[in-house]
Amino acid sequence: MKKIWTLTLALALTMGLLVGCGGNTASTKTPEELTQLYFDAITNNGGEMVEYNPVISQAQEGDQSQIILESLGLAAEDMEAFGISMSLMNVQAYGIAAIMPAQDKAETVKQALQDYIDRQQQNFEMYLQDQYEVAKNAKLETLEDGTILMVMCQDQDTVFDAISTAIEQG
Repeated sequence: MKKIWTLTLALALTMGLLVGCGGNTASTKTPEELTQLYFDAITNNGGEMVEYNPVISQAQEGDQSQIILESLGLAAEDMEAFGISMSLMNVQAYGIAAIMPAQDKAETVKQALQDYIDRQQQNFEMYLQDQYEVAKNAKLETLEDGTILMVMCQDQDTVFDAISTAIEQG
């Protein structure tokens, strides 16, 4: 499955380059390079929650990665590369995602992440006020290279800045 995923990504990137564009991004990195960059940026800058919620960077049928992508409302074909750390337990508003959307999928990815943030706000509004505040203050932005970055955690501004800086310097 990993080989098929890698070949599919390589073919998609190659096709984008052949028609004169490298997808919808300004990035010159390959999907594999972006995946490693996202993995490292989140692991090194995502705070203590990453220890309990390791970063996933590939979708494999039947494992936790599928559950995480479904929870976010995303499919593997929506993304060229990604790194995601999130809690599957509904006791904490926590999620960090760095995603390079597939060509023509930027709006789909951004909307799915916004919908996830909205659901977390609704889930915690009457349940845990501190976690509601975390969800309410989540950050979702598109970086200059086309990476869509979502950060929902304690101290989200600091975490967002550290991850976005790591990606931009990557």
